[in-house]
Amino acid sequence: MLLLELFWSFVKIGFTSFGGLSMIPLISGEMISHGWMTASEVSDIVAIAEMTPGPLGLNCATFAGMRAAGLLGAIAANLGALSPTFTLCFAAAVFFEHFRKNKRLTQIMTGVRPACVGLVAGVVIDLALVNYYDSGSGSLHVPSVMLGLVDLILLLKFKISIPKVLLFSAFAGVIIFGFMGL
Repeated sequence: MLLLELFWSFVKIGFTSFGGLSMIPLISGEMISHGWMTASEVSDIVAIAEMTPGPLGLNCATFAGMRAAGLLGAIAANLGALSPTFTLCFAAAVFFEHFRKNKRLTQIMTGVRPACVGLVAGVVIDLALVNYYDSGSGSLHVPSVMLGLVDLILLLKFKISIPKVLLFSAFAGVIIFGFMGL
């Protein structure tokens, strides 16, 4: 019964929040109202969930479920938190497959695809300005630009995997910006 209650609590949280920090009041309310945790324990779990890699909601579900009912509780809470996403993705897939050859859906997707590329390009430009532009001097930060170009060449020309390029960049960052002080 406890596992079903955990599952249902996180289904409600998943359907009524938008992820991230918006889940915290709902998680707190559910944990405290069921007596599974105190406010102090919820605060601890949120702090731990913020420090660990992964989505905050799933981390909270994992820790809260584990605290309330052990490993099976963590699994039940995660399944509950993920069920809204699974449900909506499944519905979208069914909808898309059913109407895939529909003229209007084709027109919609023809308009949406370039918009998505534009949105990604906008984020790339924003990130490039933040990472390659030195606001202190008002000019390009040449070492960062050079490292970015080397990374691009490693990815595109030499087909080196992203994790390896990130690892290379981390070491290069320590050398270039740490030891050399650029």
